[in-house]
This record gives sequence, structure tokens and C-alpha cells, in this order.
Amino acid sequence: MDRFDRIFELNRILQGARRPVSRRRLEEELQCSRATVKRIIEDMRLYLNAPIVFDRERGGYHYDQSGGAMYELPGLWFNASELHALLTVQQLLGGVQPGLLDQHLRPLQKRIDELLELQRPGSDRLADRVRILQMASRRGGDHFLTVAGALAQRQCLRIRYFNRGADAHSERTVSPQRLTYYRDNWYLDAWCHLREGLRTFALDAIEGATALDAPPIEVAEVELDRHFASSYGIFAGVPDQVAVLRFSPERARWVSKEQWHRDQEGRFLDDGRYELKVPYSSQLELTMDVLKYGPDVEVIAPEGLREAVGQRLRAALAHYAPAVER
Repeated sequence: MDRFDRIFELNRILQGARRPVSRRRLEEELQCSRATVKRIIEDMRLYLNAPIVFDRERGGYHYDQSGGAMYELPGLWFNASELHALLTVQQLLGGVQPGLLDQHLRPLQKRIDELLELQRPGSDRLADRVRILQMASRRGGDHFLTVAGALAQRQCLRIRYFNRGADAHSERTVSPQRLTYYRDNWYLDAWCHLREGLRTFALDAIEGATALDAPPIEVAEVELDRHFASSYGIFAGVPDQVAVLRFSPERARWVSKEQWHRDQEGRFLDDGRYELKVPYSSQLELTMDVLKYGPDVEVIAPEGLREAVGQRLRAALAHYAPAVER
């Protein structure tokens, strides 16, 4: 057993014992030396505030229950890999919205550092050795807290929104359903009272937000999953088409390992190319993803997507075509 396992086991032994437990029994059950038992007990006292006392008359250790309640390990009790993952999540949150949760997470960070050091000596400053690199990210905007607060407290929101695609501003009331972090950017999935349907709003495009003293329209989880999670990317909707893409043998080495969609299908062809089938409802985002592979991909079907990609490539080529001499 490692240090963490022994702490967990010692807690189990002391909680289940009707009388003080001898040091010899602890050595046997924890599979360690007398010195290690003493060190584990001291660690629990020091770092976990465990009220372990030694009863000299009965020659054993037990939890001091003079306070009334039986001692429990801290509520946030993770194994090492879970603690490492939590540090990664903390760094992610700090990066997507710098300073937003620093005040709330700082005490937790200190506690995590102590637990990590207790379980794996030498693991301090782990956060400095984990990097999360973002590309083309946009900050969550000035109204992140208002939106998140309304979502958590189940309130409607009045927002002023800038639709970049249409270059238009609008005001509307929405019922927040979910916050989504997708491709390094924050989005709000909500029921739009103006459009009377589910919509996705980029948080950085929300120019004003006010929480309303009104309960939101609740949409069932199964309906949210059907609308937002079943289709390709952030442009949600029930998928009604399947893109068939074929990648060159060189690019296949990477694409065959990528997850584009939870219901995708992929297979290698006899000539080494890789065929990927992706369900989608809106071709806008899919088109942009296909374009980044340039000559290493061909859209086989459907014809509408193939033509859309072809038009974009021809338009791009026109920027580099030599000027026609007059």
C-alpha cells in the first residue's frame, strides 16, 4: 500500500473498532513498520485534523469522540490521479476567465497542495508543470457572472445580443439551460422566448445581461441532448445529413485518432486513405473544419457540402491567381 492507501485504511480501522487498536495490529493491517505507522498517524493529525489519541491504559489508538460526532476524512478526498485532474481543471478555469474564480479557488488550491504533498511527496507546484494551450479563444465577456448566476439560481435573463453573422443587435428574454465550453470559447444554451425555441449564444457577444425575478422555462435533459449534443459542433440541431470525407494516407495517421462526433464512423480504405462519416445539421462549421485540411481531404457526399467546400476553395484560390494582363 502507498501512503494514501494506508491513510484511508487507518481511518477505516479506527472507525470500525469498538476498542483502541494496538500498534502491532496497525503494523500488520497496514503492512508497514512501527515508524511508518507513527508517521501516518502524525500526518493525519497535522494535515487532516484527525483526532487520533493513544490510550495508555488499554494500549491502543482510537478517535477522540469527546466532541460528539465520529471523525470523517475531508469531504474532498481524492486519489492522486483525481487530484492531478482537479489541478488541470483549475488551470483551465483560470485560463478561460482569468481571475474569475481565483478568490474562491485559492483556499481549495492550498488544500489540494497539502493533500498532494501528503500522498505523493515531491508533487508540489504541479500546476506549474501542467500546460493548457488555447488558440483563437475569446474571453467569456463582461457578463459571465450574471449569466452563470442566473443559470445556477434558475432565473430568466434579459440580454442584449450581437449577432455577428447578421451584423445585427437584438434584445430578448432567455431561459438559461446550460453553459458550454467549446473550442476554447463559452456559449450559453438557452430557450429563447423571442424565437420560441432552443438557441446558442456566444457569451462574448452578450453586450448586456440582467437577471429577472422570474422562473425559467425548463427543458428536459433528453431534449437538450437531442438538440445540442446530437449534431456536429456548436451549430446544434437534429442531424439530418451525413458527411462522407476521405483523407489522404498521410493525414489519416492523425484523423483516424480524432473524435469529431460521438456517432462518427471511420474506416481505412485499401489505398491507405481514411474515410470518416460525420452526422450534421448545419454545414457552416463543418465546412470550415474541412477547409483546414486543404488538399488532404475530399468531400464525397452530400453534394451540397461538396459544392460549398469547392466554392470556398475556388474563392480562396482567386486571391492567389496571377492578375490578368490587360
